[in-house]
Amino acid sequence: MLSKKVTKYDLVEAVYQNSKYEKGQIKEIVEAFMDELKKSMSKGCAIELRGFGTFEARLRKGRTVVRNPKTGQTSSMRAHYVAAFRSGQELKKALSELPVQEN
Repeated sequence: MLSKKVTKYDLVEAVYQNSKYEKGQIKEIVEAFMDELKKSMSKGCAIELRGFGTFEARLRKGRTVVRNPKTGQTSSMRAHYVAAFRSGQELKKALSELPVQEN
């Protein structure tokens, strides 16, 4: 299982290392990109990045009885939207080429 986590800072740093732009400019661009993703998805739009994947909001059905595993208390949950991602062909291919470590 892969365990390395890449943060927004790591993304900014990687782009900075591979470009001629200032780190502050790259940070602004990354944050503007993420804000636009959030705005578009909150309006019900799907964001398609060819070769990478599609971000979209999906409706999760409500349930009449849900149980909090920590407290055991039951309640109901209304229908709501959740963020979803479908990977594109190029990303699927890149991931399929990762070596698998058997435990």
